[in-house]
Amino acid sequence: MDKFYIEGQLNKTLKKLKDIEFALNESSIVAITDSRGIINHVNDKFCTISKYSREELIGKDHRIINSGYHSPEFFRELWSTIKNGEIWKGEIKNKANDGTYYWVDTTIVPFLDDKSRPYQYVSIRNDITDRKNIEQDIKQMAYYDPLTNLPNRYLLNRRLKEVLLNKNDKHQTAILFLDLDRFKSINDTLGHTIGDSLLKEVGQRLKSCLRETDFISRQGGDEFIIFLDFINCKQEVIKVANRILDKLSPPFFIGNEKILISASIGISLHLIEDKQKINKETVNDSIETLIKQADIAMYYAKEIGGNNYQFNTPVLNEKIVRNLNLEKQLKQALEKDEFSIVYQPLVNLTNGGILRVEALIRWENSQFGMISPMEFIPILEETGLIVPVGRWILKGACNQMKKWRDDGIQLSRIAVNVSPIQFKHHQFIKDIKQILKDTQLEPELLELEITESVIWDIKESMKILKELKSLDVKISIDDFGTGYSSLSYLKHLPIDNLKIDKSFINDLDKDGEVIVKTIIDMGRNLKFNVIAEGIETEKQLSFLKNQGCHIGQGYFFSKPISPQEISELLLN
Repeated sequence: MDKFYIEGQLNKTLKKLKDIEFALNESSIVAITDSRGIINHVNDKFCTISKYSREELIGKDHRIINSGYHSPEFFRELWSTIKNGEIWKGEIKNKANDGTYYWVDTTIVPFLDDKSRPYQYVSIRNDITDRKNIEQDIKQMAYYDPLTNLPNRYLLNRRLKEVLLNKNDKHQTAILFLDLDRFKSINDTLGHTIGDSLLKEVGQRLKSCLRETDFISRQGGDEFIIFLDFINCKQEVIKVANRILDKLSPPFFIGNEKILISASIGISLHLIEDKQKINKETVNDSIETLIKQADIAMYYAKEIGGNNYQFNTPVLNEKIVRNLNLEKQLKQALEKDEFSIVYQPLVNLTNGGILRVEALIRWENSQFGMISPMEFIPILEETGLIVPVGRWILKGACNQMKKWRDDGIQLSRIAVNVSPIQFKHHQFIKDIKQILKDTQLEPELLELEITESVIWDIKESMKILKELKSLDVKISIDDFGTGYSSLSYLKHLPIDNLKIDKSFINDLDKDGEVIVKTIIDMGRNLKFNVIAEGIETEKQLSFLKNQGCHIGQGYFFSKPISPQEISELLLN
């Protein structure tokens, strides 16, 4: 064969190899190591992504860029594959010289000698860091709560499924369903920005209460679910629950606000005998049942005052079913005309004369009969139905007051309770103006009773209170003494009355008398009328009169009665 032809073919082959090498170097990260893994060649792209110079890399092995992300088993499997002369493919997370991390899609090709033993390895890598970051972002959005960065319900379900399907030991597991007490009131009065910051800090405190084997997730709103694994006895769960309650008890300082909060915790246990009933077909139902049972127990903890934990029992299941049915019925109660308004007199404690009345809602349902306001009003507030229902009460009370006045019954005022949610609603002032216009009631005849929690957000509350005062509507602070009013704010509020909470009147021991006397003296000094509610005995009445309390109400004088009975009482 012609010598020049052979040289020409050789040159062509060398040119092709050079072109392939050039293309490879331009498109990929390349490294060549000997049979022991010692680096003897890297291209420019390897140096660029690893931020090491050639001199720093040559003679080292790949541990120089080990990120610590992968397990020893991962690398043992990799080396086992290539030492057997097989190609290995996979994704590796490495660490650059400046401490940053990057991901590479890697192919390692072993080159074999005439005895089929690897004498060198060529690693061809492609940078997939951006793709992995996007995947991580997607995973974060799919499985983590964006506010607290805690796992969400989807990740909790996945974790529970793994544990329940694979548990063969004798340990129990537990679900703790946690809901913050009065969080909605905090959100409505202080604003969502402070509410969100509070939730973040609550999440951090909760995490600090748990063991490494425990799992916490945020379900949304102010609800958190905690999963406890490797539980030997019920007492261990109780310890965790108490630790959580203690951890949440110190105040939270957010911006200029000092916020006290507590939680209600419901607990369901997954017992050892239950594990034998779980398989791939039933595991989702088992998870749903566990969470629902804990949710039911949480509602009971909240119902008995909050800041406590309760275990799920059959009795609690009945209670929650009733609450759910009540909620369903409440959504139709207005249009079915099931609500009514009764009125309780407020009397002059000096002469016993009736001065005004307070409007109180009642609900009689075709299915459940007469339901206590203590039971259905919290449901109205939780569902937001308190806004239209509150509007209905206001209009009904104002219409009744107008009718009494037109009939010559000279009540000085009618008082109506206003929920914090209703008070903060953007339509509230507009609703008041429209109701006064529609009923043609003089504004000074209407008195609105608000709770202390309304004035936590003093700037926003002051604006609304001033608008009400400009209309000449009267304002009372209801249940005074049970909240956290700042006395420095109280003296500047445009209010007319303080209503002493009936719990103080019910408990007139030595300390109780001191508290009531202090409130009366303070109200008098601040030029407020002081009203005592819940008066039931002659002894209570005598004490209040002696302390100079102006006005009172309670069963000692009259229970809440119908408009007709009020008319008869006053006319007689």
